[in-house]
Amino acid sequence: MKTIQTYSFKNKKALVRVDYNVPLNEQSEITDTTRIDASLPTLKKILADGGSIIIMSHLGRPKGRDEKCSLKHLLPYLKQVTGVEIMFAEDCLQADAQAAQLKPGQILLLENVRFYKEETDGDEAFARKLASYGDVYVNDAFATAHREHATTAVIARFFPEDKLFGLLMQAEVDNLNQVMNNPKRPFTAILGGSKISTKINIINYLLTKVDNIILGGGMNYTVHKAMGGHVGKSLVEDEMLDVAREMLETAKKNNVKVYVSEDTVASDRFGNDAMRRIFPTDEIPDTLEGMDIGPKTCLNYRQAILDSATVLWNGPMGVFEFDNFSNGTFMVADAVARATENGSFTLAGGGDSVAAINKFKLAEKFSYISTAGGAMLEFCEGRELPGIRCIVDEKY
Repeated sequence: MKTIQTYSFKNKKALVRVDYNVPLNEQSEITDTTRIDASLPTLKKILADGGSIIIMSHLGRPKGRDEKCSLKHLLPYLKQVTGVEIMFAEDCLQADAQAAQLKPGQILLLENVRFYKEETDGDEAFARKLASYGDVYVNDAFATAHREHATTAVIARFFPEDKLFGLLMQAEVDNLNQVMNNPKRPFTAILGGSKISTKINIINYLLTKVDNIILGGGMNYTVHKAMGGHVGKSLVEDEMLDVAREMLETAKKNNVKVYVSEDTVASDRFGNDAMRRIFPTDEIPDTLEGMDIGPKTCLNYRQAILDSATVLWNGPMGVFEFDNFSNGTFMVADAVARATENGSFTLAGGGDSVAAINKFKLAEKFSYISTAGGAMLEFCEGRELPGIRCIVDEKY
């Protein structure tokens, strides 16, 4: 497989699939540039080689054309950070002339590929048309690598000799491989989130890989109820109680220690200014619901993290968006940062986890922060991702 580090883009037109699914405010201004910034090393490598770039991305989940999801809103920032005047193709299927005129050092941004249903359908004719614009395909969109869409996978079929991972994609794969396939022990996975149903697949897979699993968020209440605890009005998935019990049994058989919350910060309503009281997690009154892990749990979780040589984190410990219920997530994030300082390899990913890390200004204190959520989890489950397979598999 060719790599972007050794490939020369001189006089080549590179079709680069990025993930510019960034948040916009009411004025269509970007409120978080992380994903665009993460793609810059790949873009700059191509331009430095003397190549030109055709950028493909999606934004949001539009049903047909939608002004709010137009990539034209990204042009000012892209021009600023690349230092290049960027052309814009309002119609992906009518960009032949613009692509043909593209000169070395120039960039052409195609309109949102999800304005066309052929993108999510994985339509081969649509992929073939876009492929005709360039000489080489670069996939730098790890966050969409679990989708077999036209521009994330199918298009690679038209570049049997010239298809590559971008620098971001390569870094994602390398770092996740280090965590999942060559971890130093003890290996601890921290999994938060409201529903255990959304994480049970990754939990069950990790039970064959890790030494410890730390549970945060609403999942704790389903597990505690499965163990016979009383969790008040806290979020519980009753249909998952048997699954939770099976998970605990499997962990026991595999010698994996599962950490669940010992105590909980509970409240009578969902709001930052709501009352706060601490209870054992299995003794929450009927009128209250859990909002965050309690102080004893924080200490237990922190010690387990500090004793680990490898840490994987996805999901917050509570309703961290409310400052008054963010302490558990902060304490975990801070412990992971301190473990990194002590020599542990730490990797975090997922929108909420990254938002929390940024909120606490700890991003630079992690070994690696993934730009993906769903794709990261599927990778960690051992699944084959189309966006990776299309590059590494010559027969794709």
